[in-house]
Amino acid sequence: MTADLVRIPDVMRGLTNLKRRFGPTSRAFRILALARGDARMSIGQVLQETAARHPERPAILFENRTLSYRGFNAKVNRMARALQAQGVRHGHAVAVLMENSPSLLIVVAATVKLGAIAALVNTSQRGEVLLHSLGLCKARALVAGPEMLDAVAEINLDGLDPLPQCMFLDDSGQAAAPEGYLDLRELAAGRDASNPDTVAGVRLQDAAFYVFTSGTTGLPKASIMSHFRWVKAMAGVGYVALDMQPDDVFYCALPLYHNNALTLSWGAALSGGSALAIARKFSASRFWEDIHRHDASCFCYIGEFCRYLMAQPPSDLDRGHRVDRIMGNGLRPDIWTDFKARFGIDRVLEFYGASESNIAFVNFFNLDNTVGFCPVPYAIVRYDVENDRPVRNARGRLVRVKKGETGLLIGEVTDKTPYDGYTDPEASEKKLLRDVFRKGDCWFNTGDLMRELGCRHAQFVDRLGDTFRWKGENVSTTEVEQVLNEVDGVAQAVVYGVEVPGCDGRAGMACLVPEQGEAGRVDPDAVLRAARARLPAYAVPLFLRVRGEIETTATFKTMKTGLRADGFDPGECADPLYVLLPGEDAFRSLDHALFDAIGAGEYRF
Repeated sequence: MTADLVRIPDVMRGLTNLKRRFGPTSRAFRILALARGDARMSIGQVLQETAARHPERPAILFENRTLSYRGFNAKVNRMARALQAQGVRHGHAVAVLMENSPSLLIVVAATVKLGAIAALVNTSQRGEVLLHSLGLCKARALVAGPEMLDAVAEINLDGLDPLPQCMFLDDSGQAAAPEGYLDLRELAAGRDASNPDTVAGVRLQDAAFYVFTSGTTGLPKASIMSHFRWVKAMAGVGYVALDMQPDDVFYCALPLYHNNALTLSWGAALSGGSALAIARKFSASRFWEDIHRHDASCFCYIGEFCRYLMAQPPSDLDRGHRVDRIMGNGLRPDIWTDFKARFGIDRVLEFYGASESNIAFVNFFNLDNTVGFCPVPYAIVRYDVENDRPVRNARGRLVRVKKGETGLLIGEVTDKTPYDGYTDPEASEKKLLRDVFRKGDCWFNTGDLMRELGCRHAQFVDRLGDTFRWKGENVSTTEVEQVLNEVDGVAQAVVYGVEVPGCDGRAGMACLVPEQGEAGRVDPDAVLRAARARLPAYAVPLFLRVRGEIETTATFKTMKTGLRADGFDPGECADPLYVLLPGEDAFRSLDHALFDAIGAGEYRF
């Protein structure tokens, strides 16, 4: 399903709604106007000012605990002085390896108040991947929670340069620090709770966080999040998009190492002096119970967990809440309207962005099936998927697509939209395009295909690594997944391209999860009918795989790499496999003999 092209009347209706929130919108514009890279403004300063304005308002809600802004800021200040006493200084990195808890946010805020960099390490990482991530950030200190001690014990830190000082922080306060670890809670106890002088020395251009990529296509990279980008996001999201107020409660079930949580959720809460309700982990079955317990008024999402919520049995809790707006990315058009209707959501503030990206879209005007509006310079340019490169004209310049067309999204690198990149300079340079529209200009390559909707709006189409070419045409996995996800009996569809011997390009393959998981079944004939009715012939999947669940990262990104590697070989997977042979009108079960026949070229796809 594609979004309608955006027209001026749509935007005018959205502007009318923004005018009703003139106060917060004007505050955001003032902040953005003053925000220069060398300005002495920072996350720590925002926290201090919010705590001064709303000292007794709840800052953090977690399980059955409440922490006021005064109390939270005081704990952060004590923690900052504890880290400072251990040698943490401006520009140093502190690796944080903890599951969601108030203590995690306290140590992160303390780190950035010193002008140091909090490296939020993915808690699902193990072994060489974890060691790789720690090596990227060159941390002077490693703060681990009790739940992560085994993961640290599995790796050899001795080869890291510098060798990080290991510190232990137990959110419950019950566990003692193991041998070789400093007890950070004990080090912070009794220290001065006033705001540290170091905050005054932190500038917007300084790095605040290292946010790690998911590593779905290789080892993770550490993208740099500056105070500048965080403050801009806080202003745009908290003031303009969500209009956060002191009585709001923002519920976050995503891990705090995810930018949706660390930047958008926390920043939105701080902007309004609102409470941030943190879940230890996402649970589809307990989600609405948590919403009710914390009396949340908004929450952040990513698309897959919206699908998990839709798969839950209907409940009285679905509508008996005060959530009226949600913020996130990846809500698919195939469930967008149904999700709003079932759960009584008025406003979906879908956005587009990435940890390393210098541009963002936000659905300020509450239009359906769009990632929204982008106020800064961007372009959507023609892209040659088969040769994996942007199209250049006779003058060597890139070519913008027309309204309604799909192309590669790029963002211009300027003083107002800087590119912070990764800790690895070589990886950073690979994401840049130069001499794009004129000699000497520089643009960030998002690696994403977008549809130009007009009025500076766009719709996400696919990631370049997911789009594949078959029969001379580009196949969008997102488009095919949306169709298959609506087939009765299908809970989730993941689409990718697989190589077929003797054929150019890649044929479509869909891995399908039945609604009842391993106990359920999928009707291949129903899948074929839906695909042929709504997709062009070249986009109809030729192979199906049915399995009880599909592996995802901790932030619900599908792990397609392993699925692609298995292909349609029954020797590589025990799941039921099906093939649509040339000239046939039904899927056949794919066994070893048929697989060998396809490999021998007996069928011309």
